[in-house]
Amino acid sequence: MTLSLFVTKNAFRNRLRSGLTILSVAFSLLLLTLMMTVWRSFYLDKGSDESAQRLLTRHKVSLANFLPGFYRERIRSVPGVVHVVPYSWFGGKYKDEKPENFFAQFGTDPAEFLKIYQDYKLTPEEANNWVRDRAGAIADEHLAKKLGWKVGDKITINGTIYPVNLELTIRGLFKPVTINDTLFFNSAYVEEAVPWFKGRAGTFVILADSPQHVSTVASAVDDTFRNSPVPTKTESEKAFLLGFISMLGNVKAFILFICGAVVFAILLVSANTMAMSIRERTREVAVLKTLGFTRKAILGLFVGEAVALAIIGGLLGSMGATGLVSLISSMGGMFASLQVNGPTMAVAMVVACLVGFLSAFVPSYHASQMDIVDGLRHIG
Repeated sequence: MTLSLFVTKNAFRNRLRSGLTILSVAFSLLLLTLMMTVWRSFYLDKGSDESAQRLLTRHKVSLANFLPGFYRERIRSVPGVVHVVPYSWFGGKYKDEKPENFFAQFGTDPAEFLKIYQDYKLTPEEANNWVRDRAGAIADEHLAKKLGWKVGDKITINGTIYPVNLELTIRGLFKPVTINDTLFFNSAYVEEAVPWFKGRAGTFVILADSPQHVSTVASAVDDTFRNSPVPTKTESEKAFLLGFISMLGNVKAFILFICGAVVFAILLVSANTMAMSIRERTREVAVLKTLGFTRKAILGLFVGEAVALAIIGGLLGSMGATGLVSLISSMGGMFASLQVNGPTMAVAMVVACLVGFLSAFVPSYHASQMDIVDGLRHIG
């Protein structure tokens, strides 16, 4: 019998206990992998090359306050600014209040919008049709598939913030870098229908000439309106998203707390299992030493069993997390960019190995130091 086969057989001698241990590790690693994926998506991913050049300008006080429309040309005159478009949340209701019918709707300037969001791919015909149709709209193809839309369909979005119902024609379907379940229409539609909104915008999206000038452009735009009645706050697209996420609370601390609790809990479970397993095999340890197994060999056998169980649990947990994240991202929204990548899975497996090693090392070390006579006399 080879050493690896010997370790495997001993690891599963009590199948129920081993199975429960693997499931505990798998569930913990699933949660840990999910939390690490969310952390990477929110705080580490830089986004596409195009998004690194985009900024958003909003009212300094609140997103609920509008900006004057003439700010657009003032912003355009700032050095480093290539394009500027209005970007106004509509917040209407499609069909009913059911969650599956909710999606983001933004009014903008179609012609310049497509120059800023070049990663939103449309055919030349679709782009031209949207620019020419004042009541036209484009939608994320994932959203269109979910709601059964196709190019040429007419839809109605009932206004809840603005006293107007949008009667739109789908002129194009785009595929963004990450699913966002968003519909865009011409903001002139609302401006013409709602007198108090004419000449206003919720936010402005800016395209800088290079990622290196983003911070400089942001400061210059805010300095332009610093002493005006309507001051602004300009930040990169990524910073804007993080600011929006921060409204949910201290997400960073929450994720770190969950990760720490998961690792601590899995370590306790695994350590308890290994301590019980080794204590039950006291006489077996004495027999192995009688047969010539050294202390290092016995230590390696028991630690190997624990690491083997942890690795199996880690693999199951990581694969489960991959499936769960794929399901979550397919729903779109702020979690649309979630994806379990290789480094995240590697970190999860390293954690699994460390948990297996640390949980077994102390009881295994004590077992390897046991005197043969005391071990043979043990009754348990």
